[in-house]
Amino acid sequence: MITVKSFCFNLLQENTYVVSDDTHECVVIDCGAYYEEERQALVNYINNEGLKPVHLLCTHGHFDHNFGIDTIYQQYGLQPEISADDEWLISDIPGQFEAMAGIRLKRSYPAPARYFRQDEVIRFGTHQLQVLRTPGHTPGGVSFYCAEEKSVFTGDTLFRMSIGRTDFERGSYADIMHSLQSVLAALPADTRVYTGHGPQSNIGDEKQYNPYMNA
Repeated sequence: MITVKSFCFNLLQENTYVVSDDTHECVVIDCGAYYEEERQALVNYINNEGLKPVHLLCTHGHFDHNFGIDTIYQQYGLQPEISADDEWLISDIPGQFEAMAGIRLKRSYPAPARYFRQDEVIRFGTHQLQVLRTPGHTPGGVSFYCAEEKSVFTGDTLFRMSIGRTDFERGSYADIMHSLQSVLAALPADTRVYTGHGPQSNIGDEKQYNPYMNA
């Protein structure tokens, strides 16, 4: 059984997840902690629960999902793992933020440890996450699917009754529709959806009520 701890971080209210099991190994997904108190809350949870982070996973390279990867690197020695197609984004988090907010971040971010392989499986404790290629919001967007626990972490590909934007640089509406209707829609209906922003959902409800999933 996995435990999923959700945090809502930074000015864009991004969802960061710490996923652990009974072995106390855990993965951190989309570490968006920006403010110092957010960073400390994340570290406190990991340490107070006696968890051992073994992977720092990124659904995509946008800054709001990766503000805090430097803290995970400094505290636990982990570098981000991401699709090679989003290397251009995660390699310039300060530049991304400056383009949006006009503020230059005075932080140093770690380079990716490695890039996901096709059909890769990420292991932690006694569980595993399948890396699903779900581009569209960004060219390197992925989702992480735990079949045993019927859970999927979709980043900004799928939200509750909505989807991620495709009007950012290198976004693709055609790609995100394929990701939604051919990849995520193929998951079991009772799969819980942990989104990149906003509340949780499930695949069955999304297929029935989300207009982008049932078009």
